[in-house]
Amino acid sequence: MKEWTFLTNHAHVLLAIAREPTARLRDVAEAVGITERAAQAIVADLEAAGYLHRERVGRRNEYTINPAGRFRHPAEADRRIGDLLALFTDSRLTGQ
Repeated sequence: MKEWTFLTNHAHVLLAIAREPTARLRDVAEAVGITERAAQAIVADLEAAGYLHRERVGRRNEYTINPAGRFRHPAEADRRIGDLLALFTDSRLTGQ
């Protein structure tokens, strides 16, 4: 039987970053169960779409998530990603 999950790797990466905004992509990839290259591509997608912002702080990146970003699928477009983050993280991280 093929395994599947309700959340995409994009959602898992976003949640991992929400939990640890200064995490290395290697650690994010390990937490999600994907390659570091896949994590880099997903972070680039999320950044290009305005869901997160990356800033270099010393030798590391620090990520800031935009909790007001809307879901992309029309069925959920009326919801903010901050709502998803609040389900799986400490709600202080989502600006709520």
